[in-house]
Amino acid sequence: MNFSYKELLPADFANNSRVWIYQSNRLFTISEALHIEEMIDAFTANWKSHGVQVKGYGNLFFGQFIVLMADETATGVSGCSTDSSVHFIKQIEQQFSVNLFDRQLLAFVIKEKIQLLPLGQLNYAVENNFITRDTLYFNNTVQTKQELETNWIIPVKNSWLNNRIKAASVN
Repeated sequence: MNFSYKELLPADFANNSRVWIYQSNRLFTISEALHIEEMIDAFTANWKSHGVQVKGYGNLFFGQFIVLMADETATGVSGCSTDSSVHFIKQIEQQFSVNLFDRQLLAFVIKEKIQLLPLGQLNYAVENNFITRDTLYFNNTVQTKQELETNWIIPVKNSWLNNRIKAASVN
């Protein structure tokens, strides 16, 4: 699988543009993905903050990650506009019977595929060599466009997970 994505990010957005990543607990089907992409386009085209259009961007990456971005150099994103984006994501959850808010479900690149693992099974996966310090991890905690470009898909050893792994079990 090709994990390049940076060329899909809007070049005209500031590096400090705010980013929200919502990871699905399953891969969307092609028809679902096409429908979701249309929904994302419609949402970002009408995303407003206090009645002013938000310079927004959204995309479905790798059939499993919804990324929303707002360039606040154009219009600040208020609590109401953030709430509208959360409402939008919850609408997708209901319509497609997925979970997009489970922060305990981690995503890794294993054998060129995205594999999900509950946080509670991390040490087991490391002890059994399913995951190593060099395994690529989707760091969904990134908050800006620049972080999305540089710190989204990173080795476990460069992420917050490195401190969660028992020292004895890391190879």
